[in-house]
Amino acid sequence: MARLADYFVLVAFGPGPRAGSEEGHGQILQRFPEKDWEDNPFPQGIELFCQPSGWQLCPERNPPTFFIAVLTDINSERHYCACLTFWEPVEPSQAPACRGEEEEEAGERPSPSALVPPTQLFAPKTLVLVSRLDHAEVFRNSLGLIYTIHVEGLSVSLENVIGNLLTCTIPITGGSQRTISLGAGDRQVIQTPLTDSLPVSCCSVALLFRQLGITNVLALFCAALTEHKILFLSRSYQRLTDACRGLLALLFPLRYSFTYVPILPAQLLEVLSTPTPFIIGVNSLFQSATQELLDVIVADLDGGTVTVPECVHIPPLPEPLHSQTHSALCMVLDPELELADLAFPPPATSASSLKMQDKELRAVFLRLFAQLLQGYRWCLHIVRIHPEPVIRFHKAAFLGQRGLVEDDFLLKVLEGMAFAGFVSERGVPYRTTDLFDELVANEVKRMRADENQPHRVLRHVKELAEQLYKNENPYPAVTMHKVQRPGEGSHRRVPPRPFPRLDEGTVQWIIDQATAKLQGAPPAVRAEKKATVPSGPPMAAIVERNGAVHANSARRLEVVRNCISYVFEGKMLEAKKLLPAVLRALKGRAARRCLTRELHLHVQQNRAVLDHQQFDFVVRMMNCCLQDCTALDEHGIAAALLPLVTAFCRKLSPGVTQFAYSCVQEHVVWSTPQFWEAMFYGDVQTHIRALYLEPAEEEDGPVMKGEVGLAEAGAPGKEDKEEEEEEEERSALDVASEQRRLWPTLGREKQQELVQKEESTVFSQAIHYANRMSYLLLPLDSSKSRLLRERAGLGDLESVSNSLVTNSMAGSMAESYDTESGFEDAETSDVAGAVVRFINRFVDKVCTESGVTSEHLKGLHVMVPDIVQMHIETLEAVHRESKRLPPIQKPKLLRPSLLPGEECVLDGLRVYLLPDGREEGSGGSVGGPALLPAEGAVFLTTYRVIFTGMPTDPLVGEQVVVRSFPVASLTKEKRISAQAPTDQFLQDGLQLRSCTFQLLKMAFDEEVGSESAEVFRKHLHKLRYPADIRGTFAFTAGSSVHTASRQPRTTKEKSPSLRTLSRNLVKNAKKTIGRQYVTRKKYNPPSWEQRGQPVPPEDQDDEISVSEEPEPSTLTPASALKPSDRLTMNSLVERACCRDYQRLGLGTLSSSLSRAKSEPFRVTPVNRMYAICRSYPGLLIVPQSIQDNTLQRISRCYRQNRFPVVCWRSSRSKAVLLRSGGLHGKGVVGLFKAQNAPSPGQSQADSSSLEQEKYLQAVVSSMPRHADAASGRNTLSGFSSMHMASHGKWGSIRAGGRSSGSSLGVDVGSRLAGKDLLGTPQPNGAPSEPGFLRPQRAALYIIGDKAQLKGVRPDPLQQWELVPIEVFEVRQVKASFKKLLKACVPGCPAGEQSPASYLRSLEESEWLSQIHKLLQVSVLVVELLDSGSSVLVSLEDGWDITTQVVSLVQLLSDPYYRTLEGFRLLVEKEWLSFGHRFTHRGAHTLAGQSGGFAPIFLQFLDCVHQVHTQFPMEFEFSQFYLKFLSYHHVSHRFRTFLLDSDYERIELGLLYEEKGERKSQQACKSVWEYVERLSKKTPVFYNYMYAPEDTEVLRPYSNVSNLKVWDFYTRETLAEGPPYDWELAQGPPEPLEEERPDGGAPQSRRRVIWPCYDSRLRAQPDAISRLLEELQRLEAELGRPSERWKDTWDRVKAAQRSEARQDGRSTPSSLLMSSVSHHRRSLGVYLQEGPVGSTLSLSLDSDQSSSSTPSSGRQAARRSTSTLYSQFQTAESENRSYEGTLYKKGAFMKPWKARWFVLDKTKHQLRYYDHRVDTECKGVIDLAEVESVTPGTPSMGAPKMVDEKAFFDVKTTRRVYNFCAQDVHLAQQWVDRLQSCLSDA
Repeated sequence: MARLADYFVLVAFGPGPRAGSEEGHGQILQRFPEKDWEDNPFPQGIELFCQPSGWQLCPERNPPTFFIAVLTDINSERHYCACLTFWEPVEPSQAPACRGEEEEEAGERPSPSALVPPTQLFAPKTLVLVSRLDHAEVFRNSLGLIYTIHVEGLSVSLENVIGNLLTCTIPITGGSQRTISLGAGDRQVIQTPLTDSLPVSCCSVALLFRQLGITNVLALFCAALTEHKILFLSRSYQRLTDACRGLLALLFPLRYSFTYVPILPAQLLEVLSTPTPFIIGVNSLFQSATQELLDVIVADLDGGTVTVPECVHIPPLPEPLHSQTHSALCMVLDPELELADLAFPPPATSASSLKMQDKELRAVFLRLFAQLLQGYRWCLHIVRIHPEPVIRFHKAAFLGQRGLVEDDFLLKVLEGMAFAGFVSERGVPYRTTDLFDELVANEVKRMRADENQPHRVLRHVKELAEQLYKNENPYPAVTMHKVQRPGEGSHRRVPPRPFPRLDEGTVQWIIDQATAKLQGAPPAVRAEKKATVPSGPPMAAIVERNGAVHANSARRLEVVRNCISYVFEGKMLEAKKLLPAVLRALKGRAARRCLTRELHLHVQQNRAVLDHQQFDFVVRMMNCCLQDCTALDEHGIAAALLPLVTAFCRKLSPGVTQFAYSCVQEHVVWSTPQFWEAMFYGDVQTHIRALYLEPAEEEDGPVMKGEVGLAEAGAPGKEDKEEEEEEEERSALDVASEQRRLWPTLGREKQQELVQKEESTVFSQAIHYANRMSYLLLPLDSSKSRLLRERAGLGDLESVSNSLVTNSMAGSMAESYDTESGFEDAETSDVAGAVVRFINRFVDKVCTESGVTSEHLKGLHVMVPDIVQMHIETLEAVHRESKRLPPIQKPKLLRPSLLPGEECVLDGLRVYLLPDGREEGSGGSVGGPALLPAEGAVFLTTYRVIFTGMPTDPLVGEQVVVRSFPVASLTKEKRISAQAPTDQFLQDGLQLRSCTFQLLKMAFDEEVGSESAEVFRKHLHKLRYPADIRGTFAFTAGSSVHTASRQPRTTKEKSPSLRTLSRNLVKNAKKTIGRQYVTRKKYNPPSWEQRGQPVPPEDQDDEISVSEEPEPSTLTPASALKPSDRLTMNSLVERACCRDYQRLGLGTLSSSLSRAKSEPFRVTPVNRMYAICRSYPGLLIVPQSIQDNTLQRISRCYRQNRFPVVCWRSSRSKAVLLRSGGLHGKGVVGLFKAQNAPSPGQSQADSSSLEQEKYLQAVVSSMPRHADAASGRNTLSGFSSMHMASHGKWGSIRAGGRSSGSSLGVDVGSRLAGKDLLGTPQPNGAPSEPGFLRPQRAALYIIGDKAQLKGVRPDPLQQWELVPIEVFEVRQVKASFKKLLKACVPGCPAGEQSPASYLRSLEESEWLSQIHKLLQVSVLVVELLDSGSSVLVSLEDGWDITTQVVSLVQLLSDPYYRTLEGFRLLVEKEWLSFGHRFTHRGAHTLAGQSGGFAPIFLQFLDCVHQVHTQFPMEFEFSQFYLKFLSYHHVSHRFRTFLLDSDYERIELGLLYEEKGERKSQQACKSVWEYVERLSKKTPVFYNYMYAPEDTEVLRPYSNVSNLKVWDFYTRETLAEGPPYDWELAQGPPEPLEEERPDGGAPQSRRRVIWPCYDSRLRAQPDAISRLLEELQRLEAELGRPSERWKDTWDRVKAAQRSEARQDGRSTPSSLLMSSVSHHRRSLGVYLQEGPVGSTLSLSLDSDQSSSSTPSSGRQAARRSTSTLYSQFQTAESENRSYEGTLYKKGAFMKPWKARWFVLDKTKHQLRYYDHRVDTECKGVIDLAEVESVTPGTPSMGAPKMVDEKAFFDVKTTRRVYNFCAQDVHLAQQWVDRLQSCLSDA
C-alpha cells in the first residue's frame, strides 16, 4: 500500500524585489503535513514549478488551470506535482510591494459588484498535491473538489478534505480497485495497474503521434535511445507533460535514466546547456532562448515539426525493422489507407477509441523491441549467483549473431545507460515476469512468420494492445465517479473571500490518527509471483544482411576439413595443395567456425604436440582466421581459438616447447579489454554452472566446460543436436534461477559456504586469465613489437577505441615513437611494464564487479608481475631456439634484366609485394588470378627500383610478376607495417609511390634486418636526390656508381674541351648582367670535326673581358658583329628555335644581321650571352623596328626579364603569337592605371614603360593588316563569320557543326574574359555579325592573370586589349596531381571498392578541370589568332602555364607540329629553349627536394592526348609516343629533359654534345635520337590513321564530360613492368604453330591473356603491325634482307593513292577504303595504340556494312587489293633469267653485303639490288667484260657458317668481284648459269 498524496501545499504570489513591478515570486503559504515524512522528504523548489513562466500579476481574471509537473529527487525518484492555479484580486489600495500574508487575510472584502474596477490586478494562487504515484485524473478531481468547496462556499470543512486526502492509501499494483471519498459527498474509483513494470500512458502516445506524425516520432524515439538531447515546445503545459510521458512509454522495456523535466521553469532555462542527454519540455514563449542550442533536437508540438541540428546524427533503426515499424504504425493510425484504392470499399468500421489507439501504437513498439532484442538472454553471462546475482551482457556476440555488427543504432543502444539498466533489472533469472518477457521468449517465431502479411501483423498488434489496455483498466465496468465541480463561469464571479488560511492542527490531528491506525494493522505483504524467466529459442546465427559472399558453402567446409585431416595425418603435400583454397575459404565465418571445431577434435588433455610443418600449417590457418577478427570478436572466433593457441605446440629442443600463441599475437583482438572481459565472464559462468550441477550431471561436466564456454561466448548455434538439447535443459541461467529459488530456504552456514565457493571460483579464473593474457600479450622477441603493442593500446588503455585496425597498422610508424609518455627505452621491462599494467587494470575491473574479496585482489596484484616475469624468461629460451630452426626453403631470386649502363646498387632484398588499391592484380571483384601478393625481391639500380617475384598463391602458376619505376620518379616514400602473406608477424615495410603511376607496397621478409631496410632507404634517397644534376642516371650511366661520390668540378681537365669553354663563357657572362659593359675577343668554336682534339692554346683564357667604360648602347649592336663573331652564332642557329623561325618565315639570322627592312620581324642575337634573360634562348624574334639596346629596358618590366617575343606566326592570317612573363607592378598595367598627370621628371621606370608601349605598338604595326592604320580603330567589316568558321574543325566531327563552332568560340572567350570580349551571340546561337569578333577589334590581345590586371580600364584608343583570366597556380597543380595519383593508384584497398568511389576521388582531384581550363584558354587564343588578331600570353613567370598554352595553341593551329618531327621541334623550342624549369619542377636534385614534383609537362602531354583522342587522324605520332615522353621526362634515362634552361645546359656542356657524340655507338643521350633509332626498327611511335587535312585548325571540345582519363595513369603490365624501356619490354617472341611430334594437327595458338598481367597489345597486335611483322618473317625465311617498315608502308599508301586516282575519285591519303564517308574520318575509326606497334582496330561504324557500299566501291576495293599484291611481284619477269641472294665483297676496305642479283640474258648483264622488291638498280656487271668465273676463297669479314666451296670469283677486265652463295649447291648453280651465258655470247 502507498499514500495517494504525500504533501498538500498552498503557494501564493509574493512581490518581486522591485517595488511596483508585476513580476514576483512564489511563496509557500502553507504545507501539510508540516513535518517531512521519513521515507519521503519534501521536494525543494515547488514554487518555481507551480508557475513555470514566472509569477506575474494579471489585469483580468483567468480561468483556473491544471497541469502536472514532474520533479526528480537525488535518488532518481519521481515526484508528481499536480498544480491547480486560480486568480484572486489584489487590493488596489495596497501596493504590491508591501502586501503580506496577514494583511491579505485581514483585508476588507471587496463590495460584491458585478463590474471589476479597471485598475484591478489579479494574483495567481496554486494548490499543489505532491505524490509518488501518477494518478493524474484523481489529482485533478481532488484539487478541483477543494477549489469548488472554496469558490462555491460549500459547507464542508477544507481541513477535513485535505486531511482525508493525505491519509488515503491505495495498493500500488495488482489490478485492485479502490473507492475513496474525501468527505465532501464525493466518490472516486482508483484502479491500479496489473503490473507496475508496464508504464501507464492513458492517451499520451496517441496524442504525440497526432501532433508530430510517424516519421518525427520515430526520429525522437531513436534519438532518445541513442542518448541525444530532446526538447519539447508547446504553449500548453499539460501537452508537454503528456508528450514526455508518451515518449517514455514508447521506450519500454528500457527505462530512461537521464534528466527528465517535462515542464522546465523559466528561471532554470540554463539547464538546457547541460552536456548530458535529457528530455525536457519548455513553454513556446521561451523559444528564442532555445535558438542558440546547437546539439538539441527541438520538437514543436504545436507546429508538428522536429528540428535536428546539422551536427547531430540520429542513427536510424536497422532495416527491415524500420520499414516494418513504419508500415505497422500507418495501419494503426490510418486504417483506411489500405482501402483507399479499392473500387468497392467495405462499409467503414468505427475507428478505435483514442485510448485503444494509444495501446496499439505502444504494441507496435513493443514488437519492435522484441525483434531488436530477440535472443538477448543467450548472451547473458551469470558471473555470480549468491549472495546477489551478477550478470553481464556479451554485446559483441549479440551483434555478431544478429549480423548487425556495423549497425550504428543497435551499437549505441547496447552501449547506453538504459540498456545497462535493462540488463541488471531483467537479466535476473528468477523474478516476476511481464508481457515483454513472454513476447521476446515465445512470439519471435510468430513475428518472423508474420513479416510480410500485414493483416496478421495487425492482428498481433491488436492482441498486444488488448493486454496493455487491460493492464491499465482491469475493471472495464467502472462505477461512475461523483465529484462536485464549480459552476459555469464561476471564476468570473467575485469570490466571497480569498482562499482561507487552514487550521494546521486539525489537519495534523487527522494525519496522526491515520498513522496510528496503520501501525496497529498488520503490514500488507505483497505476494510476488516469481518464476524462472523464459530464455526463448537460441538465436540462430542469422546470416549478415548484406549477404556475405562467402556464405556457408558445404564445399568450402569440406575443403577445410580435408586440409586439417591431411595436416594431422602428415600428408603435407596434399595439405599444401589445399592450403590456398582454405585460406580463401576462411574469409567466410562458417569456415572459420568449422576450423575451430576441427582443431578442437585434435586436442587431447589440453595438449597437442606437432612437428614443425604441422605447426606451421596450423599457425597459418589460425592467423588467417584471426586476420579478419575485429577488436570485439563479434563472431567468437578468437574466443574459440583462445584455448587452442595454448594447446598446440612443438618441441624446439629438450625442455623448450613453443606454443601456438607465440605466433598469433599480432592481432588487435588480443589487446582489447572488452574481449578479455567477455571471455573471462563466459568461462566463469561455465565453472559456476558446473559447481551447482548434480553429481550425476557432472560426469559430462568437463565436455560441457569447453563446449559451453565456446557456445556462450560466440556460437550457440551448434550442429550437435544432443548437446544443444542438454544445454537447453540446464543452461547456466536455469541453474542460477533454481539456486535463487532455493536461497531463502538454506541455512546461514550453507549460504556462507556457497558464497565462498563462488568467490574462489572467480578468483582462480582471474589467476588463469592473468596467465593467458601474458601468453598473448608478451611478444616472442620482446624488442620487436614494442611499438605495435603501444599502438594497439597496451601503452595507454584509457584511450583504447574499438576502431577496426587492419593488417597494416595504419599510419606511418614514425608517428608512434612518442605515443606513450616521454620515456622510450628499448628494454624488455618496458614491454613487461605495459603488460603488467594492462593485466592489473583488467583484474581490478572484473574482480570488483564479480565481488572478489580485497585480500584476494591484493594477492593477485602481487602475483601478476611474477607471472609476467616468469613468462618472459620462458620466452627468451623459445626465441633463441626458434632462431635455430632450419629456414623454410624460399624461392630462388629472379634477377631483372638491366639496360646498358644500368648497374645494380643493392642486390635483391627479399620482400613481399602486397596488393594496393588497384583490384586487377589481386583478382578482386574484377575476377582473374590473385597475382598479388607476390613473393620475390626488390632491386635498386642506378636507374630503377625493380620488384621481381612470383605470386604467393601457388594456384596462380609460375607467372613472373614485375613492377618497376625509375628512381628519379619517386614522389613519396612511407614506412608502413604490414603483415606478410605467408607469415603471422607484422613486418616492417615500405610504400613507394612514383609519378609514373606506380606503387610498390612491400613488406620486408623477416630475414631482411632493419639495418638492410634502412640502407635501402638511404641509397634510394641518395639516388633520388643527387647533390648535383650530374649525379643523375643520364650522366652516370655506364660509369661505376660505387666509386668516389661524384663531386662536380673537382678535377681540372688537362685539355679543356668545348664543354669547359662553354662553361667558362657562361660563367663570365654572369658578370655582365647588371651595369657592366662587354667588349669581345675573338672566339671560334671548333668545328665538329675538331671536337675530340685539344683546343688551340690562345683560346684558353677568358673570352670576355669586362671594361668599366660606359658605352652608348648596353650591348654591342648585332649589326656591328665582326665576321668572326658570327661564328659564335653557328651553334645557336642550329637550335630548334632557329629552324622553326626559318620555317615560319620569321627571318634568319643572316637576313636579320643585314637588316633587311622588308621583313616585319627579325632574329636578334641580343641574348646570345644570356645577359638579358637567362631562361630565354640565345636568338629571339622581335619587331624589326625595335633596337637591341631598348630590349634590356623593356625586359625589366616583366618577371624574370622574360619580355614579349614572337614564337609563332599564322601562315594565313599573319597574326603572331607572343609569349612573356607576367608583368611587374609597373609596365602596361601601370600605364593603364596611372592615367593621371605625369610627374615632372620622368623616372627610369616610366621611360621603360614608354619603351614597352612602343614595343607593343611595333608588334601591332608589324602585322600586315594593321601596318597602314593611322589609329587603333581597325574594322573588320568584310570578315564574315562563315568565312571565319570554315577553317578548322570542332571536336571529332569534321563536316558537321562548322558554323556553330564559331559561336562556341565566342562563348569560350567571353566566359574566360569575364566580360563581353567577343561580341554577344545572337539568340539562335550564331555569332554576332558582321564579324566574329566585334567590329572595332583590337590588333593585339594580352592574356594575363586576373589578379595582376585587377582594376585595369583599357583605353579605347589603344590597339591592344587585356584579357584577364583566372589561372591555377603551380601549388594547385601539385595538390591536384597528388590526389590524382591516389585516385588512380590507391595505397590500400578501399572499403567499398566501387566505381563511384574512384570517380569521386578523380573528381575531387580537379585534374580534369585543370585540363579543361588549359584547353579552353588555348582554344580562345587559337580563335583570336585565326581571326587575325595577335595574342601575347603573359601569365605567371612565363615558364609554366604560359608554355602549356603557347605549345597547345601552336599544336592546334599548325599541322606541322602534329608530325613526329614537328612535335619534337615544338618541345625543343617552347619547353627546352624557352626555359621550362624541368629540374626545379621535377625536384631532380637535393636542393629541390622540399619543392616536390609539379607535373606541368605531364599536364601538357595529357592535353595533347585529349586532342589526339578527339582527332585521331591528325597526328603522325601514336598515343604511345605521348606516354613514352610522359615516362621519360621524369625517368632521367636521357639528358634531354634535364636542367632549367639553355644557359644551364651550355654551362654543363650539354647543348653541343648531342650532334658531336652521335657517331659513337654509346647509349643515346637524347630522347629524340632514341625515338629516331627506334622508329626505324618498329612502327611503335607511328599512327597508321595519320591522314592530315592541310591548313586544319583543331578546336577540341574542352568540357570535362568530353575529356577521358588517360590510360597512362591506370594501365599496368605485371608481366614485364612499364613498357617504355623498349629493350626491356621485348619479352620472348610468341611461340609459333608447330607440328606435333605425333604428326597430329598443330596445337591451337590461342592463349589466355590476363588483364593487368599480359600486354594485350603485344599478344594481339593490330592488323597492319601484324602484316608488317609477317612480311619481315617471310623475308627472313626466304633469306632476303628485310625492308624497313616505313618504306613498305609508304609504298602501300602510294599505291592506294594511285589506285584511287585511276578510279577518278578524290584521293583520300589513307589506307582506308574510299567508301568511308568523309566526315567519319575522325569519328568511325578508332585506334588503340600500344607499346608494340600501334594496334589498329578498324572499327568502322555499323552502317558501313556492305549493303551501303556502292558496287563501284567494291570493285575498287578488289582492284586495290590486287595492286597491293602486284607490288610484291617482280616486274619484267621475262627479262630475269635467274635471280637470288648472293653475298658480295665491297670495294677496298668495305664489308661483305647481301644483295639481290638478277642475271638478265636479254640485256646480257648481271644486275644487283638492295632488296628483292627494290626497283632501283644499285649496280651492273656487263657480261661482255667478264673474263672468267673461278672458285674463290673466303677473305676477311666473309659470312661465317658458309662452306668454303660456296665462294666464287668473277674476273672482269677492270677488277675481280668476290661472291659467296648461301650453300655449295647454289654457288654451283650460279657458276653454271654464268658460264652458259658467257658461252652463249
